[in-house]
Amino acid sequence: MSHTLGVRQAQKQKTRQALLDAALGLLEDQSLSSLGLREVTRAVGVAPTAFYRHFDSTAELGVALVEEALGSLHETITTMLTTTGSNEERLGRTVGLIARLVRTHPSHVRFIARERHGGVQRVRDAIGGQLARFAEEVAEGLAADPVSAGWSRDDLRMLAWHYVEHMVMTASVFLETPPERMDAAIDLATRQLRLVNLGRAHWLD
Repeated sequence: MSHTLGVRQAQKQKTRQALLDAALGLLEDQSLSSLGLREVTRAVGVAPTAFYRHFDSTAELGVALVEEALGSLHETITTMLTTTGSNEERLGRTVGLIARLVRTHPSHVRFIARERHGGVQRVRDAIGGQLARFAEEVAEGLAADPVSAGWSRDDLRMLAWHYVEHMVMTASVFLETPPERMDAAIDLATRQLRLVNLGRAHWLD
């Protein structure tokens, strides 16, 4: 009996992932607000009623895509912030992380960039929540840095939000950058962060 349940659960998870993957592919050329569940189920080869065994709406599917795109990055960001090294090394790691994300998961990055200000409120809220969580994690990392001695909590949050916004902007730029110009784009993003760090070092002057 338990084996049968295990097989069914695995099949259910497989179908759910297939729906997510199909939706992500369809969203390459359209927004979530225009996506129909019949399009998604047709792409997977299941009946439309099967969709509701996994999601109550395309909005909930969109929220699941947000989690898939951003949820797993929190541990990576925290590790990156707490790893020892110079500020220059941290800059390189940050920009390198964004470049790898765009290279390995371009569809997820495009989805986040488009839907952050898209027409589906639940998805906008989900993206905003993930970015706010990133900002809090970055602020905690900044607070532990000796350079931040004397900074107020509000100023740390302000700077953290600036870093997060820069990461989102950089990902969008990398997404549209042809391979032959990627090195230049990476260099520019790194120099932009370096400029922010110079201002940070003298904020309390």
